[in-house]
Amino acid sequence: MATKKKKQLNVTLTKSLIGEKPKNRATVRGLGLRKMNASVEHNDTSEIRGMIHAVAHLVTVEEK
Repeated sequence: MATKKKKQLNVTLTKSLIGEKPKNRATVRGLGLRKMNASVEHNDTSEIRGMIHAVAHLVTVEEK
């Protein structure tokens, strides 16, 4: 049986968290990003998309 390959999102922190609200800092931390230019891969789910949408001004996203 063929398995479906899940889409992956590569999320990179491109802007500093200095001066950001605590809620935005917590969202970036929840995505697994700690330092500038750090990247993480996540499955393409609605929860992750919502988190990315909340901090879209701080991160860049690439679909794989």
